[in-house]
Amino acid sequence: MLMKLMPGASVARERRYYVYIMASKSRVLYIGVTGFLMARVLRHKAVEGGAFTRKYCVHRLVYYRGFQNVGDAIARETEMKKWRREKKVELICAENPTWEDLAAGWGEAAMMRVSRKAGSSPGFQPGSE
Repeated sequence: MLMKLMPGASVARERRYYVYIMASKSRVLYIGVTGFLMARVLRHKAVEGGAFTRKYCVHRLVYYRGFQNVGDAIARETEMKKWRREKKVELICAENPTWEDLAAGWGEAAMMRVSRKAGSSPGFQPGSE
């Protein structure tokens, strides 16, 4: 069955849920699930997480995976929390071998850079004041 949209209506964005792993510099791990990954990670970075993440400075996003169904995300989080540390480390290394902070720069002011190719548009020419 086809759905007809009203003029000016838009298709709603599909909801996503995320299982994520945060790590400290000494590689203490925290696994969580959220429907708002950026907001949740920024809370960790602002040291607004729970007592565990505050105590161990767990605020580097090293792994995440998205799901369409919240039940699937919760089931995966539960499964991963039961794993031995070695298996969690293996998962992170497979996706992010350098343990880079995948959320580096999130929440910072964005800088807009404009590049102009020679001859691309008439008008102001740098140095022609």
